[in-house]
Amino acid sequence: MEQWTGEGGLSAARLRIELLSGLTVALALVPEAVAFAFVAGVHPLVGLYAAFLVGLITALIGGRPGMISGATGALAVVMVALVAEHGVEYLFATVVLMGILQIGAGVFKLGKFIRLVPHPVMLGFVNGLAIVIFLAQLGQFQVPGSAEVTGHGIAHGEWLSGMAMVTMLGLVGLTMAIIYLMPKVTNVIPAPLAGIGIVAILVIVLGIDVPRVGDMASIQGGLPQWHVPMVPFTFETFKIILPYSLILAAIGLIESLLTLNLVGEITGKRGGASQECVAQGVANTVTGFFGGMGGCAMIGQSMINVKSGGRTRIAGVAAALFLLVFILFAAPLIEQIPLAALVGVMFMVVIGTFAWNSFNILRKVPGTDAFVIILVTVVTVMTDLATAVVVGVIVSALAYAWQNATRIRARAHETPEGAKVYAIRGPLFFGSAEAFGELFTPETDPSLVIVDFAESRVADQSALAAIEALADKYEKAGKALQLRHLSPDCHQLLSKAGSLMIDSDDDPDYEIAADYGVRTGVIGGH
Repeated sequence: MEQWTGEGGLSAARLRIELLSGLTVALALVPEAVAFAFVAGVHPLVGLYAAFLVGLITALIGGRPGMISGATGALAVVMVALVAEHGVEYLFATVVLMGILQIGAGVFKLGKFIRLVPHPVMLGFVNGLAIVIFLAQLGQFQVPGSAEVTGHGIAHGEWLSGMAMVTMLGLVGLTMAIIYLMPKVTNVIPAPLAGIGIVAILVIVLGIDVPRVGDMASIQGGLPQWHVPMVPFTFETFKIILPYSLILAAIGLIESLLTLNLVGEITGKRGGASQECVAQGVANTVTGFFGGMGGCAMIGQSMINVKSGGRTRIAGVAAALFLLVFILFAAPLIEQIPLAALVGVMFMVVIGTFAWNSFNILRKVPGTDAFVIILVTVVTVMTDLATAVVVGVIVSALAYAWQNATRIRARAHETPEGAKVYAIRGPLFFGSAEAFGELFTPETDPSLVIVDFAESRVADQSALAAIEALADKYEKAGKALQLRHLSPDCHQLLSKAGSLMIDSDDDPDYEIAADYGVRTGVIGGH
């Protein structure tokens, strides 16, 4: 019961917090789902059904209580070309295949590779996402009907002017002030919900003329219906939807797993990556059969949830069910909520999401890390989150490889018997293989040369090739090359070279690679 109720069981106070948090999230989901449906070129209900189904299923079986999933802009941007060229039925088939691929990723535990994302990439991801959320709200400050919605749900159109702009800014500011001050007064109601409620009542009672949820589109609808995608079940169809499914599955999992890590830092929870992959996959597979556009974790709504006190699965389930209630019964009421109130909530999410300490970090961390933070932030805003993360990981990996490539060193000394020992320090891999070869002088070395890898690690095939090339040089010079303190895997591979002499018999403390120690129970090593 811990994942459902948290420590201490489900008290009345905890249930109230979870339900109110879910209600707050549901209210914020409505304009987001509608906007992203417009981005993808589908009916608003296709986005709303996705938000309901994906949100419900991931809340029930996801890897991290407190996370919120639904229709997202990053996925919608990819869907545009598919819907425009082939129609919405192909989108539903793509979402089903996307879900199956995500289930496979979870079954094969590919989610663990999210640990390869370095901290500078996470900082850039968070900052870029905060900027994207901010930019996505600017469409509400533009004249309805004039805005053209593009990537991330960002709209470009004619700005409001005069009293309309003043009123909009004033209501947004009032909402933000309520959210900021409410916790200082009481925690009975989540501050974002109080901000939405107070501003909505003020607008409705005073009859203030500002854009409302209903101005975007009607959210009135029925229950999602079972619907097998009406596409030919042929190899041609598979060839059309597979590329889109792969891209959508990758983007969805990357965003979901990064959000999982971010929520985990706030709630103090860890793990669940593979479970989240399976949950996202099941959710999208089901959604594709019920006329939804698919989705993934939504960091903005997840932040609203955890900041409002949501810590269990109840909040996510409640958010999905409240959204369904809005669609079925409460559409006329929800459509009266001023967009300014929801914008105010999202602006507070932006302030809370952006890593403001990164400005200080940029001055203290190595230049490469600072560059990665800025790069990921910029790429996130210019393209999408998944692309930014992949770019950041690649740049970080290349920078790490370059730094390690310059760390290969050798200390040389001669033994009383006249042999020359090269004690290698630093990793031997593709980046340092060439520098490794330059450490030796086969022409002037004695007849026996010992290469000691106690403080090194032979990492890849390039390293093996470098050792074999070195052995070949000494063989042509008529000299013997002896290798010591190799890890068992390298020991086995290099033994096949025939010309190499690999000696460990004279080393009674032959305890080397960490993986060797783990398998044999040996602790320690050179």
